[in-house]
Amino acid sequence: MSLIITDDCINCDVCEPECPNEAISPGEEIYEIDMNKCTECVGHYDEPQCVEVCPVDCIPKDPDNVESQDQLMDKYIQLTAA
Repeated sequence: MSLIITDDCINCDVCEPECPNEAISPGEEIYEIDMNKCTECVGHYDEPQCVEVCPVDCIPKDPDNVESQDQLMDKYIQLTAA
């Protein structure tokens, strides 16, 4: 599943540059994650980098967008095929 950023976000700007898929961008009020680009860092790292650096732990898995490891890897392959 992709990740989401909750309303607890303090807009500290540390997550955006850590995302290897450029899935994180500033929203109207808080940062947002594009579920079509988020692979939870599968294919790049062992753990989601945004979760690792978030100082307020506001980046949980999105329960409305459940994806298996295989699906995340397929998404990674599609995103990096150019």
